[in-house]
Amino acid sequence: MISVDDLIGTKILVIYFYPKDYSGGCTAEACSFRDSYEEFKDAGCEVIGISSDSVESHKGFAEKNRLTFTLLADVKKEVRNLFGVPRSVLGLIAGRVTYIIDLNGIVRDVHNSLANTDSHIDGALKKIKLIKAEAES
Repeated sequence: MISVDDLIGTKILVIYFYPKDYSGGCTAEACSFRDSYEEFKDAGCEVIGISSDSVESHKGFAEKNRLTFTLLADVKKEVRNLFGVPRSVLGLIAGRVTYIIDLNGIVRDVHNSLANTDSHIDGALKKIKLIKAEAES
């Protein structure tokens, strides 16, 4: 169990919701977050991926893809609903949305793109740099 409240104030949070473990787009996105994880960590961030897959599915997915960040199982879609993540493609597919939450717990960016998985990582890193520049000025 992880509580966002325990993390707010300690790190910038990159929380991304994705449709399904092992699917092509979701695997590409997870591996892109993995490949950029050190850059996120160096920027003082924590990356958390969330889908409605089970803990067991996440364990296998994380092991197979050597993921270095946390995956959370939201089997009942409660967290997805709290964040207001929309469904895509005529409501048939769970949405792919990334949220950037600053040290004060304020959502600073929401990126919604089902097809362009790389844009989530690139967009998050750009927004984090802006947040850090603001804090330094």
